[in-house]
Amino acid sequence: MLSWEFPPNMTGGLGAHVAELAPTLAAQGVDLTLLTPRWKGGAPTERVHENAMVYRVDTPVETPSNYYADAQQMNLILGAFAEELWTREDGYDLVHAHDWLVSFAAQSLKMVHKVPLVATLHATERGRGGGRLSGEMAQMINGAEWWLTYDAWHVITTSHAMSRELRHFFELPADKISVIPNGVEPARFHPHRQQDLAAFRAEWALPDEKIIFYVGRMQREKGVHLLVEAAYRVLEHGARVKFILAGKGGLLDSLRRRVAELELQDFILLTGYVDDEVRDQLFCVADLAVFPSLYEPFGIVALEAMAAQCPVIVTDVGGLGEVVDNHITGIKIPHNNLDALVDSIEYMLRNPQQAREYADHAYAVVRHEYTWEHIARETIHLYDEIIRARKLVNWE
Repeated sequence: MLSWEFPPNMTGGLGAHVAELAPTLAAQGVDLTLLTPRWKGGAPTERVHENAMVYRVDTPVETPSNYYADAQQMNLILGAFAEELWTREDGYDLVHAHDWLVSFAAQSLKMVHKVPLVATLHATERGRGGGRLSGEMAQMINGAEWWLTYDAWHVITTSHAMSRELRHFFELPADKISVIPNGVEPARFHPHRQQDLAAFRAEWALPDEKIIFYVGRMQREKGVHLLVEAAYRVLEHGARVKFILAGKGGLLDSLRRRVAELELQDFILLTGYVDDEVRDQLFCVADLAVFPSLYEPFGIVALEAMAAQCPVIVTDVGGLGEVVDNHITGIKIPHNNLDALVDSIEYMLRNPQQAREYADHAYAVVRHEYTWEHIARETIHLYDEIIRARKLVNWE
């Protein structure tokens, strides 16, 4: 398995996905080796399960500056490291690549050793651009994504929306794609829900204030700028609410300027990065979690909120629209619709019992359909099918 992200190098949902999937696959009997760039430190080797070894491979630069060129250079290093392991470990049955950033090394391993290549596409460059490719870099990334999906024996997406995206953008046949969703482990929230979080809550909000929580990258595609405008209107209508918006990204400074213009620094907290424990505690004390994305291949944060038994509002885009069942496990609204966002937030605040019922139903769904054990079983079933099919092919 090759992944651009793995703890402590975490940027988005891809890293969280791989960090959970790899040891769970190993726990179900997969002998797994994971290669990842060592962008942000971490031990050069780490055994995350008795069947799973992670190798963090040193990089020629501290942080990537030109993603495409740096990815190509890093792939040469990953590929050379993989070849050493291949000889030492007497080969592997298949290669699993997560997104285009590790595609060059993965495709080389496939061709040299004639093993099947599985590719999980977590997002696309064209999708992030609203269907357009703006500039040469975007076109090159789109080309790498197309080449990876073409070259792969089979492609995994985490949502049906992403599957449709790949069929539309890359003319990928439907029978080459399997949808296996992201997951979440509800047990990680149990310790927080069993302890008294009153003092923790008091650090963030007054006793009579409701808490509305967002966590994610501060980028336009996440719709967080709309949440700031919605917050202004909700507060203007007299609600006693503290909006806590956690995460970092290119939009953060402009959001802080906008909050200052609105003179709402005491009611909209832009925290920047928060660690995992603080994030999970905030999910547990929040009255509502809101994710107003304009583009979202899956939206693992919504699953996390549901696993923490926090009511959710999401936009009906991509995977978010598949995770939430409207007015059963949460509320779905049209994307880029400020009026609907404000109305839904105010509805949830006025109807806390209804919000609690949504959260209870969502928690039940998460426990049955979105555990990593279930997702690992589906992935292993696909691996087995591919390995069996490979044995029937004369690959010269």
